[in-house]
Amino acid sequence: MRGGSVAVVGGSIAGSAFAGAAARLGAERVVVLERSPGRLEDRGVGICTHNDRFDELVRAGHLATDTRRHRLTVRRWVTRGPAGEGDGPDGRGRLLWDQPFPFHSHHWAVLWQALRERTPEQVEYRLGTTVTAVGGDEEGAWVEEADGGRHPYDLVIGADGYRSVVRDAVCPQAAPEFAGYVCWRGSYDTALLAELPGGAGAWPEEECITVCYRGGQVVIYRIPGLAPGSTQVNWVFYAPTPAWLRLDGPTSIPAGALTDARLDGLRQLAERHLPPYWAGVVTLTPRERTFLQPVYDLATPHRTAGRLLIGGDAATVVRPHNTSGAVKALQDAHAFEQAGQSGNAVNAGNAGRAAGSWSALLAAYDRERSAAGRELVDLGRKLGRAQVTDAPDWSAMGESAMVAWWQHQVTGSAGFGGHALGRTEPSPSPSPSPRP
Repeated sequence: MRGGSVAVVGGSIAGSAFAGAAARLGAERVVVLERSPGRLEDRGVGICTHNDRFDELVRAGHLATDTRRHRLTVRRWVTRGPAGEGDGPDGRGRLLWDQPFPFHSHHWAVLWQALRERTPEQVEYRLGTTVTAVGGDEEGAWVEEADGGRHPYDLVIGADGYRSVVRDAVCPQAAPEFAGYVCWRGSYDTALLAELPGGAGAWPEEECITVCYRGGQVVIYRIPGLAPGSTQVNWVFYAPTPAWLRLDGPTSIPAGALTDARLDGLRQLAERHLPPYWAGVVTLTPRERTFLQPVYDLATPHRTAGRLLIGGDAATVVRPHNTSGAVKALQDAHAFEQAGQSGNAVNAGNAGRAAGSWSALLAAYDRERSAAGRELVDLGRKLGRAQVTDAPDWSAMGESAMVAWWQHQVTGSAGFGGHALGRTEPSPSPSPSPRP
């Protein structure tokens, strides 16, 4: 890696993490090619990290201990009360189970900004750059941009999401598969909760709420706001596919693009299936903060080809039930960095360019993360069946039944919240060597 050039296609969480890893491994030139013309702070999606996974990533040097996050301790599973019995005095529904939940929540943009701040200064970010094709072989790689220009690199990393251009070159046979249902998503400042009966006080800040209904569920939790000290409401509403949605390949309906009629359909869905308080939490969301994402699965058979490599959602699309998306991307970058460190140790004194060093790095990364990605996808499918498409009769469930039901889903898997990281030694910061 020392003295080499690396292009990272995509500048979000995965792209920033991979760029930092390549720079710390000693690449002389690291260029991040991000198609969005502006900064990415407006991406308001909430994400969660398991406390243990977060601590591992801090010890490994990928996150700072003071990265802003919101503490969660309990996941409260609820459903609508039986007909004639109502949803309780606070309108929050019938309690199924208070599940211990050792997680922190994050605002996507706040976590991304924290990663950007830790990226070495030599990393060059080029915004508004659309990559139309990539290619290469065992000797090198290239990137073609929208203006037709083709640029050579020693390594091209695809961190360009579930519609990845780089994946098309690495695994042209792999494509996201529609799971059969969608998730509506939204977020807004917690000050709006004052409009609900009981206000924000009816919902303790450490609770992650999961509202279950036949055919779907809603997960609701607070996240840090963009301004330090502020908080936002974040929710994910799993639901049957609307009749109006046409899927001609992987797609989504971005924030602000939903019509009045489609937003009214969401309101009716919430009022029909959710206890009144949680229906109000969903329907408070402004149009410009509401969007829709079909749910997809993708597990690539391999992650490298020649001098091309893929990571994050470009390599593995996991259903959000796993609560592991950001962790997965950061662990991909960590595995890449660990593979590079092993190569540097073997080739010490040879400027990191000994024959076979690039192929050894890519092979080591591929071995570790391809298997982990497939396990996460399998768990996401299992959770999706248990919680959405083949869910139990929630009216018959209580705490003991919920505990047994949950254990059946996760037994034999270490993937809920992400796998344990393994090696967590801090990464060295080598001085770049001149290209031989």
